[in-house]
Amino acid sequence: MKMLTTARALGLLLLAAALVGCAHQRPVLYPNDTLSRQGEDAGQAAIDACQRRAEAAGLDYSKGGVARRTAESGAVGGAGGAVAGAIYGNVGRGAAAGAAGGATAGLIRGLFDRNDPAPVYRAYVNRCLGERGYEPVGWD
Repeated sequence: MKMLTTARALGLLLLAAALVGCAHQRPVLYPNDTLSRQGEDAGQAAIDACQRRAEAAGLDYSKGGVARRTAESGAVGGAGGAVAGAIYGNVGRGAAAGAAGGATAGLIRGLFDRNDPAPVYRAYVNRCLGERGYEPVGWD
């Protein structure tokens, strides 16, 4: 029974980490004349519109994010495991163990990484906001 409780606690911890890791950053606007005149709500609406515009242009916020890093880590782990398996006599088993370990490590690492926007996505949204008279000073 204690093992089930520990497994549930670990599951809840991973779920919480995944939710935090999925939170997207948004531009922070400098309080210039446009923002002062239009108001904070209009500034947030402009951010939303520019982000939709970036996505309509085919840009992706994360360019794969956690899923991409998990797959990459699995591939690296699989290759390393295959080498270890070749040395110890079972290439297939080593590759499978390495891939599983690498993918798990990549997933966990990805959950705790900052979820920064892709550089092109960020630049596109910043430029869109600038064209509307807003001055993004960073992303948070």
